[in-house]
Amino acid sequence: MHLRLNRRLGPYRVVARLARGGSSDVYRAFDTLARDEVALKLPRRGDGERERGAFEREARAQARLAHPNVLPVRAAETIGEHFVIVTPLGVEDLASRLRRRLAPRTARALAEQLLSGLAHAHAAGVAHLDVKPQNAILLEPERLCVSDFGLARVLRRPRWASGSGTIGYLAPEQALGRPSLRSDVFSAGLVLWEMFGKHLPIWPFEWPLPGAARIERDFGPAVVAVLRRALAILERERPPDARALLAELRAALGGHAAEVHGAGATAVGARSAA
Repeated sequence: MHLRLNRRLGPYRVVARLARGGSSDVYRAFDTLARDEVALKLPRRGDGERERGAFEREARAQARLAHPNVLPVRAAETIGEHFVIVTPLGVEDLASRLRRRLAPRTARALAEQLLSGLAHAHAAGVAHLDVKPQNAILLEPERLCVSDFGLARVLRRPRWASGSGTIGYLAPEQALGRPSLRSDVFSAGLVLWEMFGKHLPIWPFEWPLPGAARIERDFGPAVVAVLRRALAILERERPPDARALLAELRAALGGHAAEVHGAGATAVGARSAA
């Protein structure tokens, strides 16, 4: 389904199509009541019961996660014959941002926000299952929100069948239909490696991965070790969820900051003595 530009859906006037996915389209629209711009997400393959049910599950999963780093759902409703998910309009997605230079300080801030949003979801028992740069939206240049919970599942059992996801960011067990919260850890590890090292690792991994030297230089060897653990092929060798990965990353980054600060202080002292 393709919406005509300038078409009205309830209070929303369609301005442009922003993205086309396998099952949905995302449009830029103007909210004539709130007088601001929003993003509209609609099913692409018609409005059958299956597609409507999937969208309603996505809206419920995302709406129940109230966190600064989870993209808020402003509305999820049927307008005419269409079910529409309405969210704030982002500046760009992380995939677009990664095409330009990303300073280490900015990369660190965005990485922590990505993991904070996932950690909140994991604390609620929700696995995202499609973590990738395209599903991280920047509402402001340095404010990131996790988005697109279309594959998300609320865990009621240790396992459930699902082989869906995005090739290149998919954990091995998820590809086999056995995902868990650790599958999100693996995918997030790939995104963080891409952010910090400027390379997306391709499985099967051969260590050291491309970008390892850059990560060690900019963030310290402890960060390389944390990401290597997140990218372990065996689930049991990874952090159990995004909360644990975030804690490990912060500890590693904090240690590196202390080392850099100490080195700077030593250098200043040496110059003063001279």
